[in-house]
Amino acid sequence: MSEPAEGPAARIEDLEVMVSHQARTIDELSEELTRAFRMIERLQQLTQALGERLGAVEEFALPKPEATKPPHY
Repeated sequence: MSEPAEGPAARIEDLEVMVSHQARTIDELSEELTRAFRMIERLQQLTQALGERLGAVEEFALPKPEATKPPHY
């Protein structure tokens, strides 16, 4: 931070610079959060599609048990 002897104008300028850097950082974080959210949505779609494909494969790959009465009936 600036020396106190520089006066209020320098302090105000320092604050303006700090606010400018913070605003840029907030914008960068917002963009990164948007990218991460899009990636999460894409991964959720892929996971759902893979689950559906796995379910379809299981229907054909695994034999269905026969519906018979147990021997004690």
